[in-house]
Amino acid sequence: MTSTESVSEDSFLHNYNANDRRIASEFLSGWLPFLTKGLCDSCNRKLTHRVRSLCPGDDSDKKSVGSLKDGVIDAAETNSLGSWKDGENGCAEPAVESDLGANVCAASDMIASSVPAGSGERRTSWADMAQEDELEGDEESEVTSTSRLSVANSASGDGTAEEKSVSKPGLSRDQREYIRFTNVKRKKDFACIERVNQKLVNILDGLELHTGVFSAAEQKRIVDYVYELEEMGKNGKLKARTYTAPQKWMRGKGRVTIQFGCCYNYAVDKKGNPPGILQNELVDPIPHLFKVIIRRLIRWHVLPTTCVPDSCIVNIYDKDDCIPPHIDNHDFLRPFCTVSFLSECDIVFGSNLKIIGPGDFAGSTAISLPVGSVLVLNGNGADVAKHCVPAVPTKRISITFRKMDETKWPVGYTPEPDLQGLQPLSYEADRSKHSNISKINHAGNLKAARSVDNSDRLKERGFFGPGPRRGRVNRQRLRLDMMEG
Repeated sequence: MTSTESVSEDSFLHNYNANDRRIASEFLSGWLPFLTKGLCDSCNRKLTHRVRSLCPGDDSDKKSVGSLKDGVIDAAETNSLGSWKDGENGCAEPAVESDLGANVCAASDMIASSVPAGSGERRTSWADMAQEDELEGDEESEVTSTSRLSVANSASGDGTAEEKSVSKPGLSRDQREYIRFTNVKRKKDFACIERVNQKLVNILDGLELHTGVFSAAEQKRIVDYVYELEEMGKNGKLKARTYTAPQKWMRGKGRVTIQFGCCYNYAVDKKGNPPGILQNELVDPIPHLFKVIIRRLIRWHVLPTTCVPDSCIVNIYDKDDCIPPHIDNHDFLRPFCTVSFLSECDIVFGSNLKIIGPGDFAGSTAISLPVGSVLVLNGNGADVAKHCVPAVPTKRISITFRKMDETKWPVGYTPEPDLQGLQPLSYEADRSKHSNISKINHAGNLKAARSVDNSDRLKERGFFGPGPRRGRVNRQRLRLDMMEG
């Protein structure tokens, strides 16, 4: 394609509208380093020009859906956290289904911005978990992915295009979620023996680290929302005690916090209130997106149904920010958990943590918290060992989810109705699947054994095999022999 050729002149592109071409252009632009690898300069330029010319009106940089160094888009990443804004269009699913299959679908939830906010059409990716939660009736049980084709309306003759939906078979939403659920990695064997009250104790007993709970796309959506909440707090759009940003007067001091559900007092305040949940201070309720996270934690067996979180606190760390040694207040029940975003860091545990200097702590053991991981604290890990986060080397965000002791509820607090009665996914589906496979194998083995047994009996009787044939021909030979004799 030369520089003078127009995209509109290609008859193939007449089947797709401007939004479709924009999505295809943005997606393919992210794969250009791979697609052009090994090509000569001329072919490289032609391919690059062809991809970018899909959307000639877009002067932007053609943001890629994901860099190659950040990892390959996971085809099983099929239940993404969705928009927290009511009425948002969600993410746009690529209109052109390529051989990449599920990879295209998974990538689609990372380019939601490619659909104009003012467009009337609703283009919801099957990978958008939160919006699927909000869909009703048959939309929620949709088991097919939809590709949209623009077909010229020859009957009208006015050149307008008619949108048609073509259903393609795919995994159901429950099946997709179950695949991701079974791929979560869970470490529950942490051990560090210390002498506590003259007894040797595993101070890490009760800790669990769950990885693979949140995909890269989900993490990005959560982090973007946290930044939006931070801006709301700065602009006074959140309640006074919801958003707190102390002055950074020394290394490790001044971490931004955003609290929902209740206001937790870390130390004795100016009014003389002790550490714990403040009874007469109200903060904003838990946002919708964070409720989606909570439902994920319960459904995927990260937290038990007996401890559904009804409060959370967001910690926004800048470089060198930290959390000093502490044990979480018992105004909150056990277990509780913290989710890590943006960067990996260590959390230090010990029954006797030492403060070496500002943001510098020494303890018995450190556990690395990968990006997107969930650390669950329970048992000795929550109540015997203290924990702290030393000064972080780079920006980090964590969200800690906890359930309040009902006797400590703030005045006027009412439980969130949509967080009641949550149930975890069942492992029975997987068990029954393996059971059915075993039954099939067992039946097949029995059938094969019977077949072998019957063939052995037939061989013994001479019906087939190397022995002499028996039957009509042999009987005729017998009669001839008798006549000749």
